[in-house]
Order: sequence, then C-alpha cells, then structure tokens
Amino acid sequence: MKPTRISATVAAVSLMAAGAMLVAACSSPRKSEPIAPQLKLTDAQLQGRLLYDRYCYKCHTEGEGGLGPSLNEKPLPGFAMKFQIRHGLGTMPAFPPERLSDESVEQIVDYLAALRGNKS
Repeated sequence: MKPTRISATVAAVSLMAAGAMLVAACSSPRKSEPIAPQLKLTDAQLQGRLLYDRYCYKCHTEGEGGLGPSLNEKPLPGFAMKFQIRHGLGTMPAFPPERLSDESVEQIVDYLAALRGNKS
C-alpha cells in the first residue's frame, strides 16, 4: 500500500470513530422523564421552601457554606428537626424565635417532610 492510501484509511476510520462517539454522547436512554414525581406543595410547604432557601440552603445541599449535610434524606422526626433549628448543633447556629417564628420553623419542617415523602 502507498503511504497516502494508509493515511486516507486512517483518516476515514478516525472520522467514523469520532462520529460514533458524537452520536453516543448526544443520545440518552432517558427520555427527559423526571426521576421522581412532581412535588406538589401546600401553601405552607411552599412558604417553608422559601424560608429554607433563605436560611438553610447556605449550608445545606451544596449551598455556599457547604458545611451541613443534605436534609433531603435526613431521618430525623419533625420534633427533633425543630429542636435542632431552635438550639443548633455542632457548626449549625441556633435560630431563636426572634429570628424564625414557630410558624416558620413548622413550615420548614413540613417542606422537608414533603421532600422526603413522609409525614413528620
């Protein structure tokens, strides 16, 4: 074989391989279907989500602080989460009633319970 013919063969094989990789990278067996059903929140849970985003997300679930664990799978019952919010634990600060009302704490805990798919 001539060197030019080998170069053309190598180029053609490389081009086909690159095309195959491009097709494989662009396709997905998942058809954009959600992993979990859509979360339907009550008004109180929606308010809890807004409060969570304001007060909790900084440290929990990839927030800027990154100190706290993900609360989505935290197995604490509601009363224990309320106690922890009020009194803090480790690096978590306490949130006294002057900062978060009892109703706000309840809404945050209800929102987290909705995320976990169980009642607190």
